[in-house]
Amino acid sequence: MKLTILGCYSATPRTFTNPTSQVLQVRNHLFLIDCGEGTQVQLRKCKIKFSRIKHIFISHLHGDHFFGLPGLISTFRLLGRETEMHIYGPKGIKEAVTLLLKLGDSWTNYPLIFHELNSKESELIFEDEQVSVRTIPLDHRVYTNGFLFEEKPLPRTLDVDATEKLKIDRSQYHKIKNGADGISENGKVISNIALTLDPPEPKSYAFCSDTAYKEAILPLIKNVNTLYHESTFLEKDSGLCQKTKHATAKQAAQIALKASAGNLILGHYSTRYKSIDLFKEEALQVFPHVELADDGKSFDI
Repeated sequence: MKLTILGCYSATPRTFTNPTSQVLQVRNHLFLIDCGEGTQVQLRKCKIKFSRIKHIFISHLHGDHFFGLPGLISTFRLLGRETEMHIYGPKGIKEAVTLLLKLGDSWTNYPLIFHELNSKESELIFEDEQVSVRTIPLDHRVYTNGFLFEEKPLPRTLDVDATEKLKIDRSQYHKIKNGADGISENGKVISNIALTLDPPEPKSYAFCSDTAYKEAILPLIKNVNTLYHESTFLEKDSGLCQKTKHATAKQAAQIALKASAGNLILGHYSTRYKSIDLFKEEALQVFPHVELADDGKSFDI
């Protein structure tokens, strides 16, 4: 997995920061997560091919998380896109986007498929043989979901050194790769486990923005490899969290600790603070593995 941050600041765009949007590369997919203003410019800056994006996940209908979507959809049309596009987001997203297309008489020349969400429970919204995506119900001022991306286990791989050592003929390799046992030159059956290697452990990534502190999500993100959790405020301004339904860096770290996450990435910073380093300093007091999101920055998961 590879995560590229296109934007990670709260509320209004600035000349040097962008609102929330990120791209997750997992197996053969390139998922776009949220689409604040300026997303398509950031995609170009990061040299990400528009044509590879086939699934867009929108957490909620606040402008700093989806106002870039109508423009991106229109750009796909101007570029002659033919491949279908799937958009997953709260109920109402179809109406919001299609109304703009209708008023501008600019219907897409490619299939635009909306998957509207309204469940307050976690649900599976995408799955193929490589990866699954589930919602993470969050606590914000409007209906909001995070998303959990999980790789599926890969098959075991052939251990060529073991097959040669145990005198397994090459003609059996295909069957062994598909799970069969091997037969040595003297007719002895060799178990598949002895002839194959363990695949890499499947990776997982949880995106949680925007939300107040919510321990109810812990069972959903338990042992996640990397957690992105909003950290709009520092603890000295925690009094703002209840009104705005946002979290502090310390609270994000507490969630990461209780979820036994491998790593924590902070983002959605309020621009009232002089440096985002302050968020990391605060989170490190609670959780040892903290990274700071920033526009254009990439992370290997």
